[in-house]
Amino acid sequence: MTPKASTLRELKKSGYTPKSIKDEIRENLIKKIKAKENPFPGILGYEDTVIPDTERALLSRHNMLFLGLRGQAKTRMARQMVELLDEYIPVVSGSEINDDPLQPISRYAIDLIEEKGDDTPIDWLHKSKRYGEKLATPDVSVADLIGDIDPIKASNLKLSFADERVLHYGIIPRSNRCIFVINELPDLQARIQVSLFNILEEGDLQIRGFKLRLPLDVLFVFTANPEDYTNRGSIVTPLKDRIESQILTHYPKSLETALQITEQEASINEAQKEKVVVSDLIKRLIEQVAFEARESEFVDKKSGVSARLTIAAYENAVSSAERRAIINDEASTCVWLSDLNGIIPSITGKIELVYEGEQEGPYQVSFNLLEKAIRTQFKQYFPDPDTLKKRKGKEPAPESPYKAITNWFDNGNTLDLFLETKDEDKIVKLYKVNGLHALAKKHYPSVSEKETALLMELILHGLAAHSLISKKIIDGKIEFKDLMGSMLNMGSEHFNEEDFNDDDFN
Repeated sequence: MTPKASTLRELKKSGYTPKSIKDEIRENLIKKIKAKENPFPGILGYEDTVIPDTERALLSRHNMLFLGLRGQAKTRMARQMVELLDEYIPVVSGSEINDDPLQPISRYAIDLIEEKGDDTPIDWLHKSKRYGEKLATPDVSVADLIGDIDPIKASNLKLSFADERVLHYGIIPRSNRCIFVINELPDLQARIQVSLFNILEEGDLQIRGFKLRLPLDVLFVFTANPEDYTNRGSIVTPLKDRIESQILTHYPKSLETALQITEQEASINEAQKEKVVVSDLIKRLIEQVAFEARESEFVDKKSGVSARLTIAAYENAVSSAERRAIINDEASTCVWLSDLNGIIPSITGKIELVYEGEQEGPYQVSFNLLEKAIRTQFKQYFPDPDTLKKRKGKEPAPESPYKAITNWFDNGNTLDLFLETKDEDKIVKLYKVNGLHALAKKHYPSVSEKETALLMELILHGLAAHSLISKKIIDGKIEFKDLMGSMLNMGSEHFNEEDFNDDDFN
């Protein structure tokens, strides 16, 4: 409704009709559905699951609980519901709880209308102001959510504590005619959760000993992590029973959806975009890390792996390439596979490890996840080395397309790729490996020189991930060499010539 009326008289003349927030959202949602508009723009991967469930709940005028692991856009879904509200609603001027001028519920609004009648002043509340959010923490009190007696107000107004006007309303009454979200609901103490019973069931609240019956008009949205039910707390059964719809959220089901989410959410400024090119291959490798983490035996599945992991990793990969270009005074560059070592800090802080993972250590687990991602994605670009190996009782496998490359390393050659080397120097070094360029060009004949070089680098990392050559990261460089020689060198580090004498061979 257009905010024109400034008094109750003008509001009545305008033909304004009160309606609950749930009816308001329902009507606006129906309009969007009829117009084929997406009520939750930017929420990707939920088109056939979470969004339809949410629409059904809103059409049913339900309070709802989004249940899912961290980083699944639960709060974002709730915040976008604001767009389903009317642009403006009228409120009694000065009301703490957004009283509807035609249906006042607070003592303040009732007294003001009784005193001034149709001259009661009206304010207009924009939809952006009709959203309240509270993170549930153990220190949240009933007074925070519901309200309490305000002795200072009682003193200033010279009122007794028995007067309703001495009440200080909590965040929920102040969210009357609004959307109110409680994040991580199980973290609320049980006695605090109990205080929500009446509001959800009867639509009224109780503050201290006052016989209040404030029929609050609130759309409640709760979020919770399934892990919370066992590790930190639980939702008390009567409260859960009063939340009409429970909606299960999930991580992206496909790599394509995950790519879109990261592309949309990553914060890359224009200067970085101009300086650094990120290939589709690199983007897929970063997304694959999250998919590998969600399946890893070292990562706690109950905790989940947030989409924030890949967003932060993508930003770090770009910054890693940018830093290298600045050091080498290069006008532009691309993200190489060697730059992905810079995303390890983005992984270590985003995964919760089980006991076995803690024994490995967060850095080693993160590095292993990156190696697994390379191994998985490598097979999407080049023949799977595992299918080329000889197997017992079967015919010999066809000649490996990687034979020339592995032979080059078997002949004692070593390739050192420094993490901060110039692009042109890296490309020159990659060309030294026999068969590497030919293999990349055979499968991708029409790509540019830099793209070919990136594929050549992928081949090396892929062969190392499949244990056909050795890879070691030491002193700011990645060292590729033959696998057997590397193993023998590892063994020789534990002994020297003086450790043996003639008796050892007798």
